[in-house]
Amino acid sequence: MFEVQMPQAGQSMEEGTIVRWLKSEGDKVQSKDILFEVETDKAVVEVEAGHDGILRKIIVPPGQMVPIRTKVGLIGNANEPIPVGSDSPAPDPAVQPASVAAAPAPTAASGGTLTDVLLPQAGQSMEEGTIVRWLKNEGDKVQAKEILLEVETDKAVVEVEAGHDGTLRKILVPAGTTVPVRTRIALIGDANAALPAGIATTPVKPAATAAPATLPPSGPLKASPAARKIAGERGIDLASVGSGSGPNGRITSRDLPATQATQAKAAPAAPASAPASVNGQATRRRLTPMRKAVARNLLASKQTIPHFYMQLTVNAAPLSELQKSEKSKYQCSLNDFVTKACAKAIREFPAFRSRIENDEMVEFNDVNIGIAVGMDEGLVVPVVLGADTLSIKDLAAETRRLAQSAKTGKIENMGKGVFTITNLGMFGIEQFTAIVNPPEAAIMAVGTLRETVVVQDGAMWPGKVMTLTLSADHRVVDGLPAAKFMARLKELLETPAQLL
Repeated sequence: MFEVQMPQAGQSMEEGTIVRWLKSEGDKVQSKDILFEVETDKAVVEVEAGHDGILRKIIVPPGQMVPIRTKVGLIGNANEPIPVGSDSPAPDPAVQPASVAAAPAPTAASGGTLTDVLLPQAGQSMEEGTIVRWLKNEGDKVQAKEILLEVETDKAVVEVEAGHDGTLRKILVPAGTTVPVRTRIALIGDANAALPAGIATTPVKPAATAAPATLPPSGPLKASPAARKIAGERGIDLASVGSGSGPNGRITSRDLPATQATQAKAAPAAPASAPASVNGQATRRRLTPMRKAVARNLLASKQTIPHFYMQLTVNAAPLSELQKSEKSKYQCSLNDFVTKACAKAIREFPAFRSRIENDEMVEFNDVNIGIAVGMDEGLVVPVVLGADTLSIKDLAAETRRLAQSAKTGKIENMGKGVFTITNLGMFGIEQFTAIVNPPEAAIMAVGTLRETVVVQDGAMWPGKVMTLTLSADHRVVDGLPAAKFMARLKELLETPAQLL
């Protein structure tokens, strides 16, 4: 019996929510069939079956969030017995009360003891949380299993239990404040215990950098990261959506209307790229889950990957003429030709479809190329599978489809790329240097097509050029093969008829 597991669709993913199953129990499936859709902290991705057979058991139903590598289904033969214990899905950590982080041993104080309440780590990826509201006031008696407060993480709003019997003596972190996990946020203890010096007189006020969370009348707003992202892009007020289809009424991306126009009271959204300001003073806003993921990945790339760079400028006049000729027959761009040229060169240079995994060098056969798509909240990289096998016409159509899909929040084939192309030429950028998208070995930065004076053999004439900058992982790619790769790329782009 083959176990279907929650995949890790990207380095930063640690858990995902199953949006829907595209196959039912008893259906025949092939390894390349799309079996279900998963909502991560970035987007909705499609997951292949990975095995031929019959879908014998769906273990994790739609709407449930589970960690990566959790068993979510079983594929096997029709007569294979289903293992004992496969009938119960794993609990959804996004909707379970969070236990207070293990606090230090109670501290003896004058007349009694006090115990620290620490902000819990409600999920492996959680690094900080915002206190939405306290459900108890200072002086209230509490029991260990009572819900003490609500915390908003990068994925959901979770309820936090007190963890100790006693009296809530002091709230140290007020609602609306964001603090790291395991920060001391309150004290619970005996009613007559003296508070530590410096705490009793400390005024309770929110941090200057935090904005209080807005709550609907009925309680905290529960929505998935993708739902929050899409709602922001469409100008949708999540509070007006009502109860969602996720666990405990959690709003998911499929609960949102197609446009803002379908909501009578939806307010226009401010551009995500523009910081809010009051009376000319800039205000701060929390990083979105996507922005945090981008920051983590790029920081890890620069810290752990020894980058080196190569740049060349190609005579792009023949390429420009061919692209204009082909565009009269079907929609295509210069970037499609660059992608095709990179794909052909990658097929010839295996280092560019290789990566390091632990102590091994892994070489992939397929030339899957990621196309960087910029959005207001960050950069996503959908992947064209088998780019070297596609004609320019098919490659152009697939690239457009993937880009449009990405802008609606659905990133296809995430994590399957061996090489990424990023292009800022449409903004007139002549050249720039990109950061390698881990765990890939290289990324190509493409500048604008520009007119210039070409000098050759003492003669000058007006021409068109384009500058390409390669960023490569020196652990995988050496300077000599990189130079040969760039020379081959130049040859392909300057005689572009061979790309058709």
